[in-house]
Amino acid sequence: MATPGHMNWLVDSGERQVSACGREIEIWELNPQDDAQILADWARHFRAHYITDADLPFMAGGTGLGHSDYLRTILFPDAKVAPGPSLRSGDFGEIIVADFIEYFLGYWCPRELRYQDRWNRNDSTKGCDVIGFKFADEDNPGPADELFVFESKSGMSASGANRLQDAIDDSIKDRLRESMSLNAIKRRFFDRGAIGDARKVERFQNQADRPFRRINGAAAILDEVVCAETNLGATDGAAHFNQENLRLLVIRGPSLMKLVHALYERAADEA
Repeated sequence: MATPGHMNWLVDSGERQVSACGREIEIWELNPQDDAQILADWARHFRAHYITDADLPFMAGGTGLGHSDYLRTILFPDAKVAPGPSLRSGDFGEIIVADFIEYFLGYWCPRELRYQDRWNRNDSTKGCDVIGFKFADEDNPGPADELFVFESKSGMSASGANRLQDAIDDSIKDRLRESMSLNAIKRRFFDRGAIGDARKVERFQNQADRPFRRINGAAAILDEVVCAETNLGATDGAAHFNQENLRLLVIRGPSLMKLVHALYERAADEA
């Protein structure tokens, strides 16, 4: 699968910090450019998480709304009324992390179902934020297969919170949520008749009988001003149940909330 153009704007800064528990914190930078074609492609990619372009005409039909207004008022989180804006930033963070593990790390990351099955546009989807799967040999499951469970927290305005610590603390809860999240993904594939994909998820539902490697991740997607004010070195993952396989990631960028709203607007206007 070709890497989307917007991923060229996400680059490794080369900067690393060390957490209080001695783990490396990777610092990546997101620096979008004024490229109309890449922005249009990114908006289309973003919109596809909520609905496919093939399904949009039917779903908007009968509502009395054009495609753009249907997306703005029924599917996309509200731009102004709380908790819509925070949900927008949260969804954006999850999606960019999913892009990161799929296009940079090579995991299969079937994340669209997480948003397409959302009943309330202003209510976040429960369960693990991002789940990726990797098979050493798809025809012969083995212990080298990997399950990557990532928690993502966005911080696009000053709050005084350490969002990377929040992501770690939430990741600890994934020990309980993982089985339910895998079941939900499997069920969604099963309901759509995608039995092959459901079986790929099923491979990771019983580690005792079918061993695999579990990796956990915690990511903070931060406006560069918020990032500068965050003491990342105070972040502590010592209490994490999988601390030996815990990846810590920060993605920072300028005026991220402005970017988030612009991306939603373009995704609606160009539908």
